[in-house]
Amino acid sequence: MNKQKAQPVVGFSQHDHRRCVKKALKEADDYCELNQLRFTVVRRRTLGILLESHMAMGAYEVLERLKLEELGSKPPIAYRALGFLLENGFIHRIERLNAFVACSHPGSTHHPAFLICSDCGSVAEAAVSPNSDALSQTAEQSGFQIEHTTIEAEGQCPDCLQQVES
Repeated sequence: MNKQKAQPVVGFSQHDHRRCVKKALKEADDYCELNQLRFTVVRRRTLGILLESHMAMGAYEVLERLKLEELGSKPPIAYRALGFLLENGFIHRIERLNAFVACSHPGSTHHPAFLICSDCGSVAEAAVSPNSDALSQTAEQSGFQIEHTTIEAEGQCPDCLQQVES
């Protein structure tokens, strides 16, 4: 069994967000250059928009931002950019919200779990081991091999919990 250490939750913890964004964009630039992928201005800016906060955004929210910055106003612009970013592991799709969030662990193979604050809408990503839970045990017992899992949990983030307790 391949044990994978749980990585810290990103999004609800204190960190230098500007450095976080700069690092993620640099990693995306390097990845695209290494793999000879076209990291167009629209694709890069779409990633930047998603990196600006730890909030999930729908395609039309991203499109509105691109439109304000005169980078395109037609839905295919946003959908193509999001598709490229998703395909290359720079973002994740949050099924429950029908939205997208920047990946906190780009370039690494991981199984994300998303913690979604039902009050403020912030999203934190944590990497979990797919081989250490009841789902994996059930799959193994039935002869099923899991290739991909996504876990989404809704609740309250530390900041919103603190406001309730105050």
